[in-house]
Amino acid sequence: MPRKTRKSAAHPPPPEGDAVGDGAPRQPRRRRAPDRAAALLQYRERADIYDLELAAFEWLRRRAIGRLDLEPGDVVLDAGCGTGLSLALLRAGVGAKGRIIGIEQSPEMIAQARQRVAGKGWTNVKLLCAPIEAVRIPCRLDAALFHFTHDILRRPEALANVIGRLKPGAKVVACGLKWAGPWAVPSNLFVWAAALHSVTSFEGLYQPWDGLAARLGPMDVESLALGSVYLATARHAARA
Repeated sequence: MPRKTRKSAAHPPPPEGDAVGDGAPRQPRRRRAPDRAAALLQYRERADIYDLELAAFEWLRRRAIGRLDLEPGDVVLDAGCGTGLSLALLRAGVGAKGRIIGIEQSPEMIAQARQRVAGKGWTNVKLLCAPIEAVRIPCRLDAALFHFTHDILRRPEALANVIGRLKPGAKVVACGLKWAGPWAVPSNLFVWAAALHSVTSFEGLYQPWDGLAARLGPMDVESLALGSVYLATARHAARA
């Protein structure tokens, strides 16, 4: 069972800079904002081995999807759905009468997701190949999942598009890599190595969920696996 701690999303993040903290690896010199062109190249190169790379985090995927509290008939968004690894669990939650919308900007990744859907004969899964900030989400959402989608979480326009389609009370769950405390050198080395191949910006890696929290309100955040990953949950309350 991975070790976990809880923290408040209301606490301000440590100051951003080139260094993670005392004894932690230095951040590479990268653009502060996510780079779509770099991401497309990154995932084109990783598409064939992506499922294998994410196998070690299957426990986190299952826990995150469990936190969505899906019910039969729900409509759920898989933001940055990749090769479709979450689709089976999401469909088990919403049933044959529910709907799943997967959005992925990488053609190579979503091609594998489409093969997965066709192989299973799922008719209630709609896959869209586009940046999330640019796509028209076709219906209102009961839930949204952000699984290892750091670049998406750092794009305000992407979050605005998703949150604008949430129903009141919709559940939002995000999980992925994060910097551990400055004393956790082995954890930070792991995060640094993993992030080099999965994100195009290290900005916000202390609290990747803070953009969601600014729009949804306080989030319940768990720090897991010696501080190297997080699981954040919240419900959407409609505002005037």
